[in-house]
Amino acid sequence: MVNEHKLRLGISIGDLNGIGIEVILKTFQDLRMLEMCTPVIFGSTKTISYHKNALNLKTPIHGLPNIKKLVHNKINVLNIWQETVEISFGKASETAGKYAFLSLKKATEALINNDIDVLVTAPINKKTIQSKEFKFKGHTDFLESALKGESLMILMDNDLKVGLVTGHVPLKDVSALITKELIEDKTKILNHTLKQDFSIQKPKIALLGLNPHCGDDGVIGTEDNKVIIPALNKLQDMGILAFGPFAADGFFGQKTYLQYDAVLAMYHDQGLAPFKALTFGNGVNFTAGLSKIRTSPDHGTAFDIAGQNKANFESFKAAVYSAIDIFKQRKINLELIKNKLTN
Repeated sequence: MVNEHKLRLGISIGDLNGIGIEVILKTFQDLRMLEMCTPVIFGSTKTISYHKNALNLKTPIHGLPNIKKLVHNKINVLNIWQETVEISFGKASETAGKYAFLSLKKATEALINNDIDVLVTAPINKKTIQSKEFKFKGHTDFLESALKGESLMILMDNDLKVGLVTGHVPLKDVSALITKELIEDKTKILNHTLKQDFSIQKPKIALLGLNPHCGDDGVIGTEDNKVIIPALNKLQDMGILAFGPFAADGFFGQKTYLQYDAVLAMYHDQGLAPFKALTFGNGVNFTAGLSKIRTSPDHGTAFDIAGQNKANFESFKAAVYSAIDIFKQRKINLELIKNKLTN
């Protein structure tokens, strides 16, 4: 039976027709990974074996009928379906979406029930996964609902952490969504996670402006002066080391981000376009602010290379490492807080 002290790392397999299962198998080809965690893949040995054979991968797997029977030093696959599922590499299909959701649903249930300690998710196709049960814009929104909390999407690597005030929303809606309250809430989540999950005692956070050149004193928009600066002032009054707003182009171009522990961008592409330009292939998506830990790679399903054994697994591997590190840091810091309260 599994060593109770070894971290139990749950994995949802993502879209069956994409590169998710490939990067999972390639990550755990190095069996030394099993020294750090006991992985459990939520899926099917039949489906995983199909990918192994198609890609000529030798990663050993161990089928499980029950989450309670995890085996130490094995790559466990929890069989949550028995039927043979049609795989069409590189093609979007409702079938693939159906099983991607089933994997995510069961993995999330295990996370809530403490049968696993952390969750790493492989990429989904946001359209084909849609159903009566999944009416979300992505993993982050789904997990926020399932775990009943307020989350913050963070993309990160060793030198850069970028959080988002607004996530997967159309650009035309961003300005109306940017409020002082939302900026304050997201900054507080970011500040808290930097302390709790990364052990940064006095984090410095840079806020980006919304408009080009931060609005140029109202010439190119008023949101920076009327919304972002008042929010910053209030955050500083709370004792949070938040600075800005900074014009995004010069901020990244001049590498100003290296002077801060994290950056808060106002919308998706403002933060993630420069992040991926600087780090692509090594970045990790972390859902901060929730009671449980979830990470994922910084890429999508990559249908264009699916089934060709071309997928780079470094980002998925980094997501595994990050989940383990965050779990350990959070546990240490929560224990420290607990001990302070009881002394």
